[in-house]
Amino acid sequence: MDKITIKDLEIYANHGVFPEENVLGQKFLVTAVLHTSTRRAGLTDDLTASVHYGEVSHLIKKIVTENTWKLVEKIAEETAYAILTAYPLVSQVDLTIKKPWAPVGLPLDTVSVEISRGWHTAYIALGSNMGDKEAYLRGAIEALNESADCQVTAVSDFLITEPYGGVEQDDFLNGALALRTLLSPEELLDRLHEIEYAAHRERIIHWGPRTLDLDILLYDDLVLDTPDLHIPHIELHKRDFVLIPLAEIAPWKRHPLIGKTVAQMLEELNTK
Repeated sequence: MDKITIKDLEIYANHGVFPEENVLGQKFLVTAVLHTSTRRAGLTDDLTASVHYGEVSHLIKKIVTENTWKLVEKIAEETAYAILTAYPLVSQVDLTIKKPWAPVGLPLDTVSVEISRGWHTAYIALGSNMGDKEAYLRGAIEALNESADCQVTAVSDFLITEPYGGVEQDDFLNGALALRTLLSPEELLDRLHEIEYAAHRERIIHWGPRTLDLDILLYDDLVLDTPDLHIPHIELHKRDFVLIPLAEIAPWKRHPLIGKTVAQMLEELNTK
């Protein structure tokens, strides 16, 4: 990926743990590396095909000067979020925030915080077998689209499926969606749980009936195993009610462990 770099943008602002820093202010130096394709701009000489680094510089200044925070880490997070949500052509931003006048009582050149933030692609399974099933699924899609850090980019058709897991209950309505997100996997899981909770989801019986079930199937090409989260989803390749809608929106997506595409996994499952 190509990069546009804004180096050591000097900004005078009021951030710091000590009250004097919030009143008197001090110098900050901001470096932003914008990951974006410059190919079309380079071929056409058209500024609208690129990211206007002058505008980005003024956005950084606005975020840093119009707020007061204690931590440099907070400045970095808010600045990265502002850039990524304001400029669709920027897929990732690497930020360095320097604080050369940091009041540590010792001689130093600077204190700095460096972060890298960007957009990720996740695939989410949706399911419901209580109440107005379609309304619950569409409500979840709308909820994910409500904040700037999540953008639903594709939604499958919904299909009626038999219950999974051996518990006697009503049929499910299932689907899948593609999501562009700034959230980490753990943050995304929390967001999904919040949406489930708002739909009055109760976790009483394993494999039991539910108003809304949202599962992370894939997140970029990440492989993650924690007590609370497994990516790719452990049962992904075994469930036709997941693979059928997923194959509709991302048949080419490859399982990072099995090495097969969604379409291939579905074909193999259908031949068993």
